[in-house]
Amino acid sequence: MQNRTAIITGAGKGIGKAIAERLSKDGFFVLLVDIDKVSGEAATAAIGAEKAAFYLADITDEARVKSLFETVEKKYGRIEVLVNNAGIIRDNMIWNMEAADFDAVININLKGTWMMCREAAKRMKQQNSGSIINISSRAWLGNAGQTNYSASKAGIIGLTRSLALELGKYNVSVNAVAPGLIDTALTQKLKKNILEKLIQAQPSRSMGKPEDVANTVSFLASVKTNFITGQTIYVDGGKSIGAGI
Repeated sequence: MQNRTAIITGAGKGIGKAIAERLSKDGFFVLLVDIDKVSGEAATAAIGAEKAAFYLADITDEARVKSLFETVEKKYGRIEVLVNNAGIIRDNMIWNMEAADFDAVININLKGTWMMCREAAKRMKQQNSGSIINISSRAWLGNAGQTNYSASKAGIIGLTRSLALELGKYNVSVNAVAPGLIDTALTQKLKKNILEKLIQAQPSRSMGKPEDVANTVSFLASVKTNFITGQTIYVDGGKSIGAGI
């Protein structure tokens, strides 16, 4: 994997940071994209300037997304891997949810991912190679209080499958990874009793780690797995099979 370039969105913290670190260890030069300058630069510095670079970007800004790819293409030439990890939550029961919270989640999680895919697809089609890995969520199967988030992550599954059909003949693979309950700063903010109930609902009776997701992305980013496309791989301790307490 030496001298290959990978772009990771939402790479300043949590799962995105773990993915950037893992792909760097695999030999990729990683481009960490985040809207948070402080965390993005810190994560990049931890990897090292010779192996990583940081790009400040809001993926809902179409002009900024286009500029990002143009800059990367000019500086690095090729883009072998795109990992769309950036996302937000604005949870609430639908009768309490503001339309603005629905729009924000769809714009970042789905439309932002689509715009990143579009720019990557143009270039990967031309170079006749590449891998796009979209981070969805087990929540696409449905979670109460997450009508906006679940819809956005379900949209990512549809986007992934359709794009795999469009890019297959150009030697470009497109897959999704669907994490479940992962131990991040976000989950640690949950009330202790709620978090424990979520853990006990897991067949594994445990939370996953950001590295578990990163390892799966590493697998899909390898040239050895480029015949795998249009698939969704769950990293959720078995929760997606419907097992509970």
